[in-house]
Amino acid sequence: MAQHRDIKKVVLAYSGGLDTSIILKWLQTEYGAEVVTFTADLGQGEELEPARKKAEMMGIKEIYIEDVREEFCRDFVFPMFRANAVYEGTYLLGTSIARPLISKRLVEIARETGADAIAHGATGKGNDQVRFELSAYALAPDIKVIAPWRDWEFKSRTDLLDFAEKNQILVTKDKRGEAPFSVDANLLHSSSEGKVLEDPAESAPEYVHMRTISPMDAPDEVTEIQVGFEKGDAVSINGEKLSPATLLARLNDLGRDNGIGRIDLVENRFVGMKSRGVYETPGGTILLAAHRAIESIT
Repeated sequence: MAQHRDIKKVVLAYSGGLDTSIILKWLQTEYGAEVVTFTADLGQGEELEPARKKAEMMGIKEIYIEDVREEFCRDFVFPMFRANAVYEGTYLLGTSIARPLISKRLVEIARETGADAIAHGATGKGNDQVRFELSAYALAPDIKVIAPWRDWEFKSRTDLLDFAEKNQILVTKDKRGEAPFSVDANLLHSSSEGKVLEDPAESAPEYVHMRTISPMDAPDEVTEIQVGFEKGDAVSINGEKLSPATLLARLNDLGRDNGIGRIDLVENRFVGMKSRGVYETPGGTILLAAHRAIESIT
């Protein structure tokens, strides 16, 4: 702990999930630091109050939970769709595009609370570590970023589960009574990685999908809608003006009910590794198709 004595207070990007809950405890024990948690409401659903309660149970006094759905859609998602940004021809960047906004608020909260550093739960093998850190350094070149996955002794999710059990950290179970897949969710998409998905020869089980019905169960009848655009951004559905977040949520409902937006992808990561993910982007898939269609006639 002596080597970390200059770090007294840390702002942690906190989801309430396994990784960040263990990071919270690790920061408290390894650094002896006061931890401030920040949880962004990006439209992920029911995770928010459990995240608050778990942080409180772990002794956190300063807990930030903020609704950033409109900012997320207006300033990040919609500009991305204006650029027709798609990774490797398939992935609509649902996880990627949320990270700069989270980093922005981490830096701002660190300044507001007098914190010495910010911390994130991205692994040392993935792309999120780059997204979080480059975003933070762009806004605050002098900021200290703690990346526990690159520093600590844990090597696997089994190690994390063992640590959680020893430290009485609540681990959420899925409907099958097992620790869940590694999941990320926001208003634009959901993603699942790990467990059976690590084997590319295995089809993704149906229970992995959270946002869409199976295309096999989708209606046989056509659902026809009109998406209105102004200056490259979607502004209405069937003539009804909607805010960015409300519009995307409405498209999510339409996409879900029609089995739209599933992809199963093995992608290339920044560090040279490959990773399989199952992604669901129902509203985003409709929005991208509509945007490309409007471009084709303008």
